[in-house]
Amino acid sequence: MKIKKTYSFAFWTSLYISFIALLALLLATKLFSNVSITLSFSFVLIGVIFIMTFIISQYRLEKFIFQRLKKIYDSVSILDSSDFNKTSITSDVDKLSKEVQKFAENKQKQIKSLTLRESYRREFLGNVSHELKTPLFTVQGYLLTLADGAINDKNISHKYLERANKGVDRLIAIVKDLDLISKLESADFDLNKQHFNIIEVIQNVFDLLEMKAKKRNISLLFDKYYEFPIMVIGDVERIEQVLTNLLVNSIKYGKIGGITIISVENLKKEKILVKVADNGEGIKTEHHKRLFERFYRVDQSRSREQGGSGLGLSIVKHIVEAHNEQIFVESEYKKGSVFSFTLEKVEKI
Repeated sequence: MKIKKTYSFAFWTSLYISFIALLALLLATKLFSNVSITLSFSFVLIGVIFIMTFIISQYRLEKFIFQRLKKIYDSVSILDSSDFNKTSITSDVDKLSKEVQKFAENKQKQIKSLTLRESYRREFLGNVSHELKTPLFTVQGYLLTLADGAINDKNISHKYLERANKGVDRLIAIVKDLDLISKLESADFDLNKQHFNIIEVIQNVFDLLEMKAKKRNISLLFDKYYEFPIMVIGDVERIEQVLTNLLVNSIKYGKIGGITIISVENLKKEKILVKVADNGEGIKTEHHKRLFERFYRVDQSRSREQGGSGLGLSIVKHIVEAHNEQIFVESEYKKGSVFSFTLEKVEKI
């Protein structure tokens, strides 16, 4: 077997010391005539010196390296230094260099990840503050105006009370959506899974949003006529919410006189893919990765003009993932977007 590189340092150190001991032994026999040492005894003695030197060198070197590197781990490791005990210590400098380099790279990745999360956290808190502050100040402004005497004017009081009520409705929508996301993220959230016809659910959402779509002259259509039902497994109420949120976004950001088409395709034997495609303004590529973050808006000013809680796509993602399914987005700026998600198909008996 090839000698492990780990022991090379200890081997050569022991060899040098044994060679020096041999020379010292030969010198002693020449200088001191009364000293008589047999050849066999010399070899045995040198062998013992070599073995003992090798063991002591290896042990001391490993212990020294372990203690020094453990101090490094204690100084820079975010994790507990006991993790270092799981790593074998070696006197091979090349291997040590690679291990330390790997350790440093892992820590750099962790630091980068933590920095990114902290950045997202700050942005999220800022967005929450802004989303809640805007309707709160609006409601407060109208109520203060009414309290200052405007309530005596029936026309103004009625108009201001309606506007204040809209602000309250928006606050309620934000709180409800945040509460829903918290429930979806919690381990004890249960889906009421059952068999249902996805085509029927899509048609129900079309009927629900028909008036909203007409205001922007947007047509909601199937890609083809579905003669037979397509049965899937899931929480019908939550999937209806997914479709509603995707279609509402499509109507909000679609072009006037545009079209939104939903298709249901076979993806695998046990999966279907539901696609919501529009020919609206589309989304730039740099925004794709963050589309499903809470309160993330591609166009801040226009998004807030359109209303909503800013949590729609985040809710969509959480609901789809709660079903252990996937959601995808494809979009080309100024040409339109396609949001699609998978569902488990009912096996035919």
